[in-house]
Amino acid sequence: MLRRILLLFLMISSISLCASKEALKKRIESILTRVPHETISAIIVLNPQTQDTIYSDNIADTVIPASNTKLFTTATALNLMGGEFPLSTKILSVSPLRNGVLKGNLYIKGYGNSLFTENDLIEMVKELKNKGVKKITGKIIGDDSYFDEDYSRDDWINDELTNYRLPPVSALVLDHNRTAVKERIRVRVARRRYRIKYVTVFKDVSNPPLFVAQALRAELIKNGIRIDGAAEKGITPNDADVLAESTIKLKDLIKVMDKHSDNFLAECLFKTIGAVSTGEQGNAFYSTQAVMRFIKDNGIFSKGTSLVDGSGLSRYDLVTVGAIAGVLEKMYFDRKNYKDFYNALSIAGVDGTLRYRMIGTPAENNFHGKTGTLNGVSSLSGYLKLANGNDLIISIVFQYRNQGAYYYREIENAIVTSLSEWR
Repeated sequence: MLRRILLLFLMISSISLCASKEALKKRIESILTRVPHETISAIIVLNPQTQDTIYSDNIADTVIPASNTKLFTTATALNLMGGEFPLSTKILSVSPLRNGVLKGNLYIKGYGNSLFTENDLIEMVKELKNKGVKKITGKIIGDDSYFDEDYSRDDWINDELTNYRLPPVSALVLDHNRTAVKERIRVRVARRRYRIKYVTVFKDVSNPPLFVAQALRAELIKNGIRIDGAAEKGITPNDADVLAESTIKLKDLIKVMDKHSDNFLAECLFKTIGAVSTGEQGNAFYSTQAVMRFIKDNGIFSKGTSLVDGSGLSRYDLVTVGAIAGVLEKMYFDRKNYKDFYNALSIAGVDGTLRYRMIGTPAENNFHGKTGTLNGVSSLSGYLKLANGNDLIISIVFQYRNQGAYYYREIENAIVTSLSEWR
């Protein structure tokens, strides 16, 4: 008797679930009627625990992911290095310190620490001073040889007019490789009267290793340390010893990179992936190979997938929402790296690029995702926690010619909100 009751309960539950799924599907289709017919749309919604596909449309069609590309970069980096991996900037010397004097050159070398700042540099100089360094007889050498010298990614983003030019992508970084300068401008105060006003603008540096070496030299002198030589770009000898080091863990870097969709950080991490995966000088070719190998090794749907950068700025990046969902699913079941991956995503109504989206809906604080925007492209992918404790993986990409990014974000919001209200 108990067995028959249990079987009847399961049948009723199954029928109820099918009915609710059908109702949800109709709600999503109703929302999608707002999408112009010429817009390319691709959507997938699945439950990773039950392997149940809740909704799908054009999941194998190739689309431009925009900044959803960062999901591939982040997942590959975590899989390769782990969240505790240190990205560092080091000050080194070949000669030992004797009587406060370092004979020869002092080197500062970058290993992909793209969040290194002036304050970090100041702390490293304090460390040298506390160790008793009073004089350096040689030069101050900036070394960014951990990456290649192809600082620009403009070859991939020429068609993307809305994006600013990226600062030089280098292994040795200081303040995002930008410097503040004051410029004079004329401000009209009356019909024929003007006054001069000074404004602060940020400009890209042209030679990152030289820029950092000069900044280090100036800070050393400021702290009373005598320098006999000039600042230059160069290579650190293999037998050099570390005198000071500033690091950031990978899990902390991706929090900034993904939540705020920082393209510069993504491109620096992309080259770090190439360097770590090969043990050679980091470059875009090695990085692309590593990302594609991650996709292949983890059985992620790869047909139509071609990634040429780490940020998604390039319109040559091509994926499917099936591949995006595959990355999200792989990381969902990755016990070692899922927490760091999940915590790097923006939270609806709370922070990052989702700070002002889905506020006041059940999705607020329950959807963790990655946005993406290019001319004519809007994407949104991530994880949604339902009230019943279930998790959903969602990936949505629109390629459009009419309306604008805000219009499609509202459609994305409506879809995620409808899913969050599902019982």
